[in-house]
Amino acid sequence: MHMVATSSGKMQQVLKFSLAATFCYVVATFYFGLRAHSLALISEAGHNVSDMLAIVLSFVAVYFQTRPATDEKTFGYQRAGVLAAFVNALTLIVLAGWIAIAALHRFAAPEPVQPKLMMLVAAAGVLMNGCIAGLLWKFSGDVNIRSVFLHMLGDTLSTAAVIAGGAGILFTGLTWIDPVLSVIIAGMILYSSAGIVRETLHILLEGTPRNLRLNEIRASMQSVSGVLNVHDLHVWSLGSSSHALASHVTIAEMPVSDCGSILEGINNALRHDFQIHHTTIQFETTGCETTHGCAAPPEPEAPSGHAHHHHHGHTHGHTH
Repeated sequence: MHMVATSSGKMQQVLKFSLAATFCYVVATFYFGLRAHSLALISEAGHNVSDMLAIVLSFVAVYFQTRPATDEKTFGYQRAGVLAAFVNALTLIVLAGWIAIAALHRFAAPEPVQPKLMMLVAAAGVLMNGCIAGLLWKFSGDVNIRSVFLHMLGDTLSTAAVIAGGAGILFTGLTWIDPVLSVIIAGMILYSSAGIVRETLHILLEGTPRNLRLNEIRASMQSVSGVLNVHDLHVWSLGSSSHALASHVTIAEMPVSDCGSILEGINNALRHDFQIHHTTIQFETTGCETTHGCAAPPEPEAPSGHAHHHHHGHTHGHTH
């Protein structure tokens, strides 16, 4: 818990710095975008406003993730960051639509652009967003922070595109380059946001973590001495980087006191091979039919059914 608190403190410091720097850049980009008549720069200002919202949401989520579990929130607030990432991605999708519509209007009614001013402001943006993205990369294993990192990485690439576009306008005089850049920026925003939406929805719907395979987990558990069968196996994400597992495990008839070594072997395998630290293992001496309350996903081999469902014990394995 101390390590988690320390990591969260560093995250909060990085997010505070990112918020202050982004706010200054938004003001500058919007002002100079108006002066340069550049829709690409104004689009960048809008994009960075969404970055500010993303940073604020992530900052709040990091705070909530450090709060302890309660009787009402038995898993704590570990999914606060996932929810923040989902909201961030939705705001980005809306922003991408706004930029695309504005670009279409600019195609219909082109305006003169000041390319040198575009390039100067965009160069400052590349430097700022690149530095922030570099700071956030260290924490990008968390989907909440990764959503902000993708915001900043996208900003870095799109502002670099604005520099290239400014150079193109300066040397060719083709003002349509400006709205074309805006459409490209919108496409980049939409692409990165779609991935975050898919990942966060998968977590919120308690899907099996994408880096884990249920068959591999079942095989690892069944390889433990004393385990006859593993069924009704469920694995889901508590947050962006912590996973939980619940399962029924068939063992031979034995006193409950003799089950400890089997449980320890299962938990050691899950920790070592899959980094799963929160487990709920229910031992049984017979198979389990779905008609008796099991909601098992499809398995390679169906367990043998019996007329009665005998639970030998409900054992929890927790590691902190």
